[in-house]
Amino acid sequence: MIRPHRLPPWLGHALRAQRAPVPWPAVVRGALAAGPLLLLAVAAGRPSSGVLLALGAMLAGVNDRPGTRRAALTRLGGPALAGGLGMVLGSSLAGRGFVLVAVFAGLGLAGGALSAAGPVASAAGTQLLVTVAVGAGMPLPEPGWQRALLFAGGAAWLIALRIALPSPARGPRTGRLRGYLYDGERAAVAAVYDAVAALLDAVGGPDARARRAALTAALDQAQDALRGRAPGTRELRARYAAALPLAEAATALAWAGEPVPGRAAEGPRRLAAAVRSAAPAGALPAPARLGAGLRALDEALLRAAEVFDRGSGTERAARRRGSPAAALRRITGPAGREYGVRVGLSFGASAAVAQALQPVHWYWLPATAVFLVKPDLGPLVSRVLCRAAGTVAGALLFAGLAALLPRPLGLVALVAVCGALIPVAARHFAAQTAVVTVLVLCLVRVGGEPGASWSRVTETLLACALVLVAGHLPWPGGHRGGGVRVRLALAREAAHVYAGHVLSGDTDRAGRWELRREAYRTLAEARAAVELAAVELPVLARHSDGARRVTVVLEHLVDAATACAVQVDDTGRVPVRDAERIGGLLAELAA
Repeated sequence: MIRPHRLPPWLGHALRAQRAPVPWPAVVRGALAAGPLLLLAVAAGRPSSGVLLALGAMLAGVNDRPGTRRAALTRLGGPALAGGLGMVLGSSLAGRGFVLVAVFAGLGLAGGALSAAGPVASAAGTQLLVTVAVGAGMPLPEPGWQRALLFAGGAAWLIALRIALPSPARGPRTGRLRGYLYDGERAAVAAVYDAVAALLDAVGGPDARARRAALTAALDQAQDALRGRAPGTRELRARYAAALPLAEAATALAWAGEPVPGRAAEGPRRLAAAVRSAAPAGALPAPARLGAGLRALDEALLRAAEVFDRGSGTERAARRRGSPAAALRRITGPAGREYGVRVGLSFGASAAVAQALQPVHWYWLPATAVFLVKPDLGPLVSRVLCRAAGTVAGALLFAGLAALLPRPLGLVALVAVCGALIPVAARHFAAQTAVVTVLVLCLVRVGGEPGASWSRVTETLLACALVLVAGHLPWPGGHRGGGVRVRLALAREAAHVYAGHVLSGDTDRAGRWELRREAYRTLAEARAAVELAAVELPVLARHSDGARRVTVVLEHLVDAATACAVQVDDTGRVPVRDAERIGGLLAELAA
C-alpha cells in the first residue's frame, strides 16, 4: 500500500480535501434556491424559464462563501450581473458558426485578464464566459433579454435568502435591516483581537509563526469586510484601526521570542468580547512594561480602550484597499496578460472543436474549459483530474437516479438536494463537480433536451485535454509561473517600502501601519501562490524553485522591520542592531 506522504505533490493535492464544519446556513439557502424556483416554473408550464432561474441560483450558490451579508451583495451580485450580460451576448451569437470562435477567443482574453483584478472580478469573468457559452448553445425559447432577467432573478433570489435568513454568528440586533445586514463585520473585527491574543500566547513557542500568519489572515478578512463607507460600520472601522498597533506590538514580541506574562493576552481577549457585544472595553489587566515590546503593547491597549469607550477614532487604516487605477494595472500587468491569453486560447479552441464536432450540447465544452483554466481552483493537473473524476461520478449517479425518480417532480427534488449539497461539496473540487454535474443534467432533462450523461463525460474529457495543452504551452520569452513572479515582486516591493519607512525614522504611525498591512497582505498572497505552484507537475513546479526561500526572507524582513518600528517608538531612534539586521536581510533578498 502506498502511503499518502509518498505520493507526488501534484497527485497528493488532488486527493486532499478541506476539513471544515458543515455550513448549515448555506445548505439551507441552497435547498431553498434552485429547487423551489424550478418547481414554480414547472407548475406554471414554463420549464425553460425555470432552468434559467435555477442556473442563476446554482452559479450564485457556487460563489456563496462564508462572510458578511454586505460583502455577499458584491460577491454574489457582481458575477450575477456579468452572467446576465453573458446571456445577452451569447444569445446574439447563436448559429454564427466559426465567427463565434473568434468572438469567444476575444471574450476569453478579456474575461481572463479581468480575473486578475481580484476574487470578485475573477468570479464575474468566469460567469460572463460560462453564460456566453450557455446563451449561444442552449436551445431555449426565451429571447436574450429575458434569459438575462431570469438568470439574474435566480441569483437575486439566493442573495435575498443570504440577507434574510438567520446567521449563526450574529452580533447585537438594532431592530433595523441595517444592523442585521452588517452583523458579520463585527465577528470579523473580533477575530482580529482573538488572533492577537493567540499570538501573544504563542510567543517563544513553536506555534508563533503559524499564529502570526493567522493574525495576518484575520486582519485581511476584517479589512475586506469593512470595505467602503457603509452606514453602521464607522464604530467597527475605528475598532479595527485600534487593533493595528496591538498587532504590531504582538508581532514584535513574537520576533523577539521571549515569553511574555500570561496576562498579556487577556487584554485583547476582553476587547474581542467587547467588539462582539458592542460594549465599552471595561477593565483591562494591569500593565507589564518590561521592555519596548510590552510597553508598546500596553500603550496600544490603552489607545484601544479609549477608542472603545469613546465609540470613534481614526479610520485611516481601514480604508478600502486598492483603486480603479491599481485594478487596471493588475488587469494589464503580467499576470493579467498571461491568464487572459491562456483563457482566450482555451475558450476559443474548445469552441472551435465544438463547432467542428457539433455535439448536441456543444456549449458544455467551452463552459467546462473556463472552469478548468482557473488557477484559483487549484493546480492545473489537480483541477483536470478532479473535474474528470467528478464528472464521471456525477454522470453515473444521475443515470441511476433518473431511472428511478418520477418526472419532472423527482428531478426537481434532486435539484433541491444538489443545491443543498454544493456548499458541503466545496471542500473538494471533484465532489463539487459531481454535485454540479447531477444538477445540470437534471436541468437539461427538465428543459426538454435529450439525455446527456455520456455526452457530458465526453465533452468534459475533451475540455480537460485542451486545457492541459494550453496550460503547458511556454509563455513568450521562455518564462513560466507568472503568477508566482508577480506575487513575489509585489511582496518584495511592499516589504522594501515598509522597511524604508521604518529605517527613515518617520513618526507617521498611521501611515506605517498601512504600509505594514500591505506588506503582510502581499506576503500572504505570495506564499499562497508559491504553495500552489509547488504542487504542480514537475515540469511546471520547477519554474518556481527557490520561491519559497524568498517568501521566508521576506517574512523575516517584515517581522524585523516591525520589531524595529516598536523600538523607534520607544527610544526615538533606529537601533544600530536592528538596522544591521534589516540591511542583512535586504542584501540576502537581493542575492
